[in-house]
Amino acid sequence: MSTIYIDADACPVKEEVYRVAARYALPVILVANARMRVPEGGAVRLVLVAGGQLDSADDWIAARAGARDVVVTADIPLASRCVAAGASVLDPRGRVHTEDSVGDALATRNLMSQLREVGAVTGGPAPHAKRDSSLFLQKLDELIQRIRRAG
Repeated sequence: MSTIYIDADACPVKEEVYRVAARYALPVILVANARMRVPEGGAVRLVLVAGGQLDSADDWIAARAGARDVVVTADIPLASRCVAAGASVLDPRGRVHTEDSVGDALATRNLMSQLREVGAVTGGPAPHAKRDSSLFLQKLDELIQRIRRAG
């Protein structure tokens, strides 16, 4: 059975995931450094990881996500690790990460980090918009259907 893992601390699409997961009767595992509200009576579970390490949640997800799972994260290094493990990876804006795209995303992330360090870039990503959630829902549904067809 497939599982949906959410890198949950700053994820803006948790409610959307809950709705889609309920439709397909899939378990959802939220992985976070801090306690948060989880829907009652469903197949949603919260895993709290030690907050001392910055990448504790990432390490927990990467150690468990596999070929029939979906990982929801905006974290590019985590996306890269999960893609390498065979998981389907989707960011909150609806971008699907593949072996082909994740390398470019890592390079862009590193370049932007360097530009921020020298003050050439001072802003971050645009706020999450309604159209982002809509695209996310569409792509999540497509990924789950593709995984189910692959059997």
